Amino acid sequence: MSAVGGVGIKDVALRAGVSIATVSNVLNRPERVAPATRERVEHAIDAMGYVPNAAARQLGGSRGSLVGLLLFDVRNPFMTDMARGAEDLLHTAGRAVTLCNTDVRPEKERRYVDLLCQHNAAGLLITPASVSGAWLAGLRERGLHVVLLDNSEALPDVCSVAVDDVAGGDAAVTHLMARGHERIAFVTGPAHMRQSVDRLAGARRALERAGRAADGLQVIHTTAFTVDQGHRAAEQLLTAGARATAVFCANDLLALGVLQTASRARLRVPDDLAIVGYDDIDSAATAGVPLTTVHVDGYALGRAAAELLLDEDHPDHTHRRLVFPPHLVERSST
Repeated sequence: MSAVGGVGIKDVALRAGVSIATVSNVLNRPERVAPATRERVEHAIDAMGYVPNAAARQLGGSRGSLVGLLLFDVRNPFMTDMARGAEDLLHTAGRAVTLCNTDVRPEKERRYVDLLCQHNAAGLLITPASVSGAWLAGLRERGLHVVLLDNSEALPDVCSVAVDDVAGGDAAVTHLMARGHERIAFVTGPAHMRQSVDRLAGARRALERAGRAADGLQVIHTTAFTVDQGHRAAEQLLTAGARATAVFCANDLLALGVLQTASRARLRVPDDLAIVGYDDIDSAATAGVPLTTVHVDGYALGRAAAELLLDEDHPDHTHRRLVFPPHLVERSST
């Protein structure tokens, strides 16, 4: 492999006293190299000012070190936590991460995938706009390793990390019923998204287990998991005929929007309206009324996804679906 600046991979290998293949592994698959050897090679790289020629590596047909992290909205602090968990691990493995916002738009997702392939990306960590066998096969035909940040029980032949959102939705509504609430609303994002589907299923499961009609849950779908959409949902809640006394929101941003609108309407939380969120982002605990929420460890999810992606390089790799259990954190909003 040639290099920028006249220093080549052979020169680094000679200085470090290792083979060219070992230097290549340090650059591309550092997890395969013993720490002491890796440190010796990295010292030689730094001392000699060696810069790999990425263009030459791409012309050779091998995959680069770039990983695409495609999320539906990085403004969501939970997504930011996931991104940080993935990036921290991939950085230590010598990988570069490109962060892309898809906004749950298939055409935007496709454009980013095209760009990543042009830059010889090795793989994707992705919250997909929609999932199907044909979609996954198309990515693999382009040579991409894929790990889904999504609940993918319908696709067993792909690695994925997810939260048991059915259990999380169940825990939230069970908690509200235990506080004596009978009129409960569920505020969520787009109806087709897995987070909406599973958290609603959990909420209804809790109602059915308590002998209540699952279709008695007032459901409000919004266009996005944002504070602004929480405001809009709260306006619908407050103008409803038989107003709900409690609301379970499918993420904390929606819950914060509901909380702000309820406060402006001079409703007392939780006396007039109890609110439960989901994700347990930092601002949930520091809100004007600290939010009861379903805790999920986004950083651990991102890190686990990155580990699965790196493992895809191993010849004996088997696909795994990791499901993280959530738990309820009770605060002042209920």
